[in-house]
Amino acid sequence: MATYAFIHGAGDVGWYWHLVEAELRKRGHEAISMDLPVEDDSAGLLEYAQVVVTAIGDRRNPLVVAQSFGGYVAPIVCDRVAARLVVLIAGMVPSPGESAQEMLTNTGYRPEQQRDRSEIETFYHDVPPALAREAMVRGRRQSETPGKQPWPLAAWPKVPTRFLLCRNDRLFPPAWLRDVVRDRLGITPDEIDSGHTPALSRPLELAQRLEAYRAALSAR
Repeated sequence: MATYAFIHGAGDVGWYWHLVEAELRKRGHEAISMDLPVEDDSAGLLEYAQVVVTAIGDRRNPLVVAQSFGGYVAPIVCDRVAARLVVLIAGMVPSPGESAQEMLTNTGYRPEQQRDRSEIETFYHDVPPALAREAMVRGRRQSETPGKQPWPLAAWPKVPTRFLLCRNDRLFPPAWLRDVVRDRLGITPDEIDSGHTPALSRPLELAQRLEAYRAALSAR
C-alpha cells in the first residue's frame, strides 16, 4: 500500500482531489488531502508546508502530488519529509529566492487570449457542469501573502520529480509551461488532454497516471 499526499492550488480546498482519492483507495492505497490556510493573511509558504507535513504525520515515504500554486509548497514538504516521489500537475516551478509573482514575470508568462475570462471558463471549462458549480461554491479567498514570499529553499530537493502538463489549460499556456519545466527541472513534462483541473475533469485517467509513476519508481 502506498500513501498519496495531495496539495491543492490557490483559493481551493482539499475536496478538489476527492475523485482521484476514491480511485486510489479502490486500489488499496491511502490518500490524504488537507485544506491549506489560504484565507489567513498571516500564513505563508512555511505555514502551508507545515499543514501538509502535519497531515502526513508518521506515514513513511509518501508520494506528494501538487496542483498549480501547490508547486511552491510541495518541495518544501519534501525538504521536511522523506518523500518517495513528487508530482506537479499544471504546477508552478519556483527558483530559490523567487516569489510566485516574480516567477510569472521572470518566465514571460502571458495568459492565452479568450473571450470569456470568467473563473468557470478558465478553470472548469471541461469539468461536468454540476461538479464545476460545486467547485466554484467551495472555492475560497486566496491571501496574497504566500504569493509575495521568496521561495525559501536553496535548491530543488533531491527527490524523483514528475510533471504532468495539461494540454487544454487556459490558465497556464502549455507552450509556456513546457519551457518552464525543461529549463527549471531539466525534465520533459508528460501531458494530459485536460484543462487546468484534471482531478475533476479526468480523475480516473489522473489516478492511472499516478499509479504508473509509482509503478515505474518501484521497478527501478
